[in-house]
Order: sequence, then C-alpha cells, then structure tokens
Amino acid sequence: MKVIGVIAEYNPFHNGHLYHLNKIKEKYPDSLVILVLNGYFTQRGSISILSKEDKVKIALANNCDIVIELPFIYGTQSADIFAYTSIKLLNELKVEKIVFGSESNNIDLLNKVVDIELNDPEYEENVKKYLDEGLNYPTAMKKALNIEEDVNKPNDLLGISYIKAIRKINANIKAETIQRTSDYHDTLANDFVISATNIREKLRNGEIIDKYLPNEVLPYIHNVSNDNLFNLLKFKILTDQDLSIYLDVDEGIEYRLLKYINESHSFDELISNVKTKRYTYNKINRMLIHILIGLTKEDNKKTILDYLKILGFNKKGQEYLNKIKKDISLSLTPNKDSNVYKYELKAAYLFEQATKQDLNNFDNKNIPMQKDS
Repeated sequence: MKVIGVIAEYNPFHNGHLYHLNKIKEKYPDSLVILVLNGYFTQRGSISILSKEDKVKIALANNCDIVIELPFIYGTQSADIFAYTSIKLLNELKVEKIVFGSESNNIDLLNKVVDIELNDPEYEENVKKYLDEGLNYPTAMKKALNIEEDVNKPNDLLGISYIKAIRKINANIKAETIQRTSDYHDTLANDFVISATNIREKLRNGEIIDKYLPNEVLPYIHNVSNDNLFNLLKFKILTDQDLSIYLDVDEGIEYRLLKYINESHSFDELISNVKTKRYTYNKINRMLIHILIGLTKEDNKKTILDYLKILGFNKKGQEYLNKIKKDISLSLTPNKDSNVYKYELKAAYLFEQATKQDLNNFDNKNIPMQKDS
C-alpha cells in the first residue's frame, strides 16, 4: 500500500481538487491518502470561504483517508515555512510520496531549481541584491536563478518549496507532479475546471458557481472576505503602541499603515495604498492578519511544533494510524499551553467573527471526526 501525501487549502474544494485526488487513486488504487489541511485562513492571509470542519467532511468524502491540521501559525507564513511544516507533518506519518499540482508538470526542472537554491553560494546574495533594487521576491528569485524556463507560477513555486523541505528534513518522500489544468490568475474562464481564485471572484460578483464544484460543497460555502474584519483591524492599528512587534511588520512599513489606515475603507484598499515593489499584495495581506490576530515576532520565534492534530479519518485511515502511532514522535494530543494551540484558537474566533458562524466549542474539535469508508 502506497502512502500518499497531499497538501491543500480547499478554498473552496472544486472540480480540479477532485480531479487531483481521483488521479492519485487511479494511478495508485491501493493507496492511503493523507491530507495536510490549511484551515480557517490561507497561506496568502485570506479568510477561507469554507470552515476547517467542513473541509474535513468534504475531504473524507472524496478519497482522503486521514486529514491532519496545518496550524494557523505556520499556514499563514511564507511558502517555505508553509511547505516545511506540511512536509514535517507528513514525514511523521510515514508518507512515501507527495503529489502536487504543477503548471510545468516537470519534476526534473523543479529539482534543478532546488539544486541551485540550496547549492549555489551566489544565489541568496543575488536575491538580496535584486530585492534591494526594489524587485519583489518572485521576480528577484527568477532573476537570481538565471534559467530560461519559467518557474514563476504559484504551484511550481510551492512545489519548489516542498522539494526543498524534503531535502532539508532528509525525508524519505518522493515528489511527483500532476498537470495543473487551470491558471491561478485567470478570473474569466468558464471551463469545468477553473481555479479557486476564479471561483471566489465569480462568487463575489454574484455569479452561479454550481458547475465548478462537486454538489456537496455548495451548502458549506460562506460569501466572506477579509473586509468583514476591517474595523477590528483599524482599531488595532490605531490603538496599538508598537506595530513593529508583529510578524512581517518590517523596515518601517508600520508608518505607512498609520499613514493610510484612515484613508482606507477595506483590506484591499489599505493593501493597495501601502503596497510597494518590495511588499507584495500577499505579504501585506499576511502581515495584516498577523497584526489582527496578535502574532508577534517573539511568539513566532519561540514557537515549537509540539503536537500533530488529527482532524478526521475513515476506517482505513484509523487502521493505519493504529499501526504507526507508536512511531510518531509528536504528541497526538493538542497542547493547550502551546502557542500553536493558542493561535489556532484565536483563528477560530476570528473566523466566527468574519462568517457569523458558531463553531460550537472549539475544544470539541480535538475529537477526530470519523467517516466510515
């Protein structure tokens, strides 16, 4: 039996995600699929339009056997941190292979990029030089790589981070790609498989999105955005004495926040006003969420991943967990005194505020939801 790892946000779960999981089962019929799931907020710092709990139900109904949590504190950081923590969790559960979507669908090319990033002594220096010249990180990275092929698409970049993490952890995990069939940046396509970005844009515009999702997903979707939390953010920016203590608030950008907060009326407007060549939209979005939730640089620095939270499993997954649990080094019981738990709880409270959804006692979510296979 092959143990396959998948890393996802499912914001929302759509036909492309179903295709991905079905292709894994088609290629590896006897496989067990373990999903690392980013929950209430995304890596780009946006509120998910599906709750973490509903994502688990959907994943278990669509070829996932075990679902584990990617905690908020790691799931809303840079691609490298997001990927490293996800791979670490999958490695704990003895995953043999990860399968991820890729625009290039060229695993040799992605490995070539990782070789340069990890082994070329001039690479980091060049990235820093181009950043200092005012380029954003993806552009600086591409220029520093000095290769003809284009690896600047979102899924390829994330795939590179997965492969780097595998090598740094020295994990016995093989990386495999599956062709991404939609463009992340395309918000106009109306094909059967379109990106989650496109679906969210259509939802905001009041368009019908039924054909892009499995039927069981639609009842769970919330039409939300970070703007639902903007007044809370404004209060925090205007009343906190020192914004520089929060994660990602660097190089004096707090002064731009204070300058533009009263001129802005939404997250997007504030980001547009504050954005510079050096600070991308996504980086600022993550920064604002970290300010809102109170994630300080000091807390982030001293936080240790001290448990592995299982969100759900089916019968096959339960049998596998029983077989390997004695070999798992992380605790399977959430540590309520850890920053990992505390910030996940804060994320749940913020999600409730944004969606007006009662999560019915966050502590009960420590009990894995089981679905019979």
